[in-house]
Amino acid sequence: MAGMLNIGITGLNAAQAWLNTTSHNIANASTPGFSRQTVGQSTLNPVFSGVGFFGQGTQVDSVKRVYSQFLENQVLTADTRRASFAAYEAQVTQIDNLLADPTAGLSPAIQSFFKGVQELAANPSSVPARQAMLASAESLSARFQQIDGRLRDIRSGVEGEIASTVTQINAHATQLAEINQRILVAESAGPGSPANDLHDLRANVLRDLNQLVQISTVTESDGSLSVFIGNGQPLVIRGQVTTLTTTPSTEDPQRLSVGLQLIGGGAVQMPESLITGGSLGGLLEFRRGALDTAQSQLGLVAVGITETFNAQHRLGQDLDGGLGLDFFTPLSPSVRPVSGATGTPTVAFGNVANLTGDSYRLTYTNTTGGFTLVNTRTNATVSAAGVGLTITPPGTTVAGEAFVIEPTMDASANIRVGIGDTRLVAAAGPVRAQVAANNAGTAATAGVTVTSVAGFAANSPHIGTYSLQFNSGTNQYDVRDSGNTLIGSIAFNPATDSAGVTRTLPGALGGIDIKLSGVPANGDRITLESNTGGVADNTNAVALAALQTAKTMLAAGGSATSSFQSTYSNLVSTIGNKTSEVKVSRAAQETLVGQASASREALSGVNLDEEAANLIRFQQAYQASARVMSIASSLFDEILSIAR
Repeated sequence: MAGMLNIGITGLNAAQAWLNTTSHNIANASTPGFSRQTVGQSTLNPVFSGVGFFGQGTQVDSVKRVYSQFLENQVLTADTRRASFAAYEAQVTQIDNLLADPTAGLSPAIQSFFKGVQELAANPSSVPARQAMLASAESLSARFQQIDGRLRDIRSGVEGEIASTVTQINAHATQLAEINQRILVAESAGPGSPANDLHDLRANVLRDLNQLVQISTVTESDGSLSVFIGNGQPLVIRGQVTTLTTTPSTEDPQRLSVGLQLIGGGAVQMPESLITGGSLGGLLEFRRGALDTAQSQLGLVAVGITETFNAQHRLGQDLDGGLGLDFFTPLSPSVRPVSGATGTPTVAFGNVANLTGDSYRLTYTNTTGGFTLVNTRTNATVSAAGVGLTITPPGTTVAGEAFVIEPTMDASANIRVGIGDTRLVAAAGPVRAQVAANNAGTAATAGVTVTSVAGFAANSPHIGTYSLQFNSGTNQYDVRDSGNTLIGSIAFNPATDSAGVTRTLPGALGGIDIKLSGVPANGDRITLESNTGGVADNTNAVALAALQTAKTMLAAGGSATSSFQSTYSNLVSTIGNKTSEVKVSRAAQETLVGQASASREALSGVNLDEEAANLIRFQQAYQASARVMSIASSLFDEILSIAR
């Protein structure tokens, strides 16, 4: 009877364990991250008798959670990418809306500015037209500054979010280390007694951490979990935590760099390329990709307008007869020392068409000014002239010292109109050409184009008086100064050039191009002189207006391929495409997260219908075991009654 009673007791205990576990599952059906639990059960060792082995009932081995590390890793991988795309999308959408806005964007400001230049070309002597041009230039500068200011606001917000995210990562890492210790204490009875609810709690914290930065984990022999980021940098090792820090970057103090806190104090910065996934990875990728691109490419347009417009304006003549000044305040590339470097080079803009908007790292290779220049985006070595810069190192340099050169990053914030007096607007050309009235042929000129004023006097008259006299015997114009001294000649064949041909004048007049046409007779003359009193002349204003559609930027194969407007349109298109790409990627990742989560829940999630059925099943098992005990008791009573 005792054996039967003991067997009933073991069944009763087993059914009770199942009922408790099932009740726990039902109670936590809505608990986030809960993994349903099951009872591990086995038979007790049987007892041998002469006719065979008689069973002794059952025993409860453990209570385990239904969990798959493989399925969990699928969820973590998909979710960290989703979080990264979501963080990127939230930021890049702001830039996309800003740049593409038909009212607040840069395009309408550029169009308005050149509309003012065109009105000046139509009325070069009009003071209101000049004032309107200056006003539109001020509006253009202000628009550059406003957009740049908004980009800097976004940058400031991103820096704040990076710092906040790192703080959250540290908090989660500390919590994981504490849970590791709690699990070690709870499971000290042996590996057969897992602390299921603590494991679920740790998994939940891991999921939260994984949304902040991509992690990898290793389960240690004692059951604790070690967590790593990047390419193996430790974040949590059992109960020990490595603190992440945010400190100003050594290459750009205005940017926060993520690093690891050293045991002895201080921190070592981690390369951004190692920090991927999660909100932190998305923010860092957005900052170095879309945000830096938007700010530097916007600055590229500012530099292009400033440099090309100034260059053309200096070739003109103002109302007082002086050569044109810089219309916009000249810009210069930003140069920052790296790690305390002192021998700062002088950096200026060269050929604007070669500028790309990229940044560069200059490193001295010797003590006499030798250096290498590396594109920080592509890591390719480049030449200064090839990227639109002129670089002059100091006479003595220190090998190994490095500097970061950002040619266009700050240009939008610094663009300004350089003149405020309407009389200083150089609408006229400094030189004019006139065909002699007594020419026998049909010699004609469409005017002159000044390409350099290096040899000109600052005020009118800028040059002396010269004459071009046609020599039919040699098919050329002889060029003579006011003393009738021959200074050179230019070819002109009436048979092939009568429709029009542009020639560069010789000698001291080498900065002047003249367009000749017609069929001149021998001795026909064209006079070249300073444009004294040319207040109604619009030669330079027309050239300034032509810059709106001229291809002056983004050289390819040695030739500029883009105008100001199209360069800005490229920026808008690049940011728009990136925004669309990130949105699609985020949506795809959300689908993958949903699918992976569904697979995990199918295994680990609580099915209330199944649990309800289990309640009935184990209730009946409990009742059956109780019935066994009742029968054992009755049989025992019968035996006792026989003895009476």
